[in-house]
Amino acid sequence: MTSRRRFLQSSLLSATALALAQGATAATGKTATRARVVSTWDFGVGANQAAWAKLSAGSSALDAVETGARWAEETLCNTTVGHCGYPDRDGVQTLDASIMDGDGRCGAVAAIEDILHPISVARAVMEKTPHVLLVGEGAQQFAVQQGFEKKPLLTPEAKKAWQEWLKTAQYKPQINTERAKLPGNKENHDTLGMLALDANGNLAGACTTSGMAWKLHGRVGDSPIVGAGLYVDHAVGAATASGVGEEMIRNAASFLVVELMRQGRTPMEACREAIDRVVRKRPEASKTLQVCFLAMNREGEVGAYALHKGFVYAVCDAAKQDALLDSRSVY
Repeated sequence: MTSRRRFLQSSLLSATALALAQGATAATGKTATRARVVSTWDFGVGANQAAWAKLSAGSSALDAVETGARWAEETLCNTTVGHCGYPDRDGVQTLDASIMDGDGRCGAVAAIEDILHPISVARAVMEKTPHVLLVGEGAQQFAVQQGFEKKPLLTPEAKKAWQEWLKTAQYKPQINTERAKLPGNKENHDTLGMLALDANGNLAGACTTSGMAWKLHGRVGDSPIVGAGLYVDHAVGAATASGVGEEMIRNAASFLVVELMRQGRTPMEACREAIDRVVRKRPEASKTLQVCFLAMNREGEVGAYALHKGFVYAVCDAAKQDALLDSRSVY
């Protein structure tokens, strides 16, 4: 018993020493080992690396997530994120984005057209207006006034896919599984959700997406809705979501995950409980939709959970820059 007690005391002291060392490192302005960035889906690896270039140089978590999201919007060519995104049922491509600092500041744009970096427009909304969310023509007008270039973004490939879809015009979103990622399953709806913890212990998050392919014109999902697709609180942690956005909005899902962490759940436990609540409210829909959560607490502990198999997330820190992990799932 005495040996066991000494072992536990030694372990506790070691953990405390490590935490103090990390805090001291942060206080000196050097990059602490706890600095970390996490993102949804496989393209999160590239987004993380772009964000990590900022974090490892001592930049803020807010700057890091904006940089990672900008990488996805411009460099990545994905059918559900950024300039290569598929259009709505009328052939119009619209983009959504949100950004949030752990101090409560946030900004978002929804249904914005022909602006390459909606995430940066969202940050401008946060920092240069008294508002949180701008939409449609108003969001575009604000972006142009702030110096963002207006230019057509719809790619020939996306237009061709829309024209092919018009032959049947059937709207059947599919679950984000490995099967749904196969060529030909064009209704797949991924989102880049990104969370970062910087060397000073500050948190920030960002979301960017082109939304569901072939959606009704004017449809907005959870990504630009603070509390649904993204929520960040310095005192607790951060969460982001992917999947069918309507379910995230109905449940204020990312806010829920953060509040569950505030009550003492680990990030993994909070993500799982949030999914359970979604299922309890709409059990009839649980077989046909995907719900995914990614969370990180203020200590840098990461957790993820999905309703169905197929959700992956990327983790990047000083130890490893390209980790891609399979999320646990209910089904």
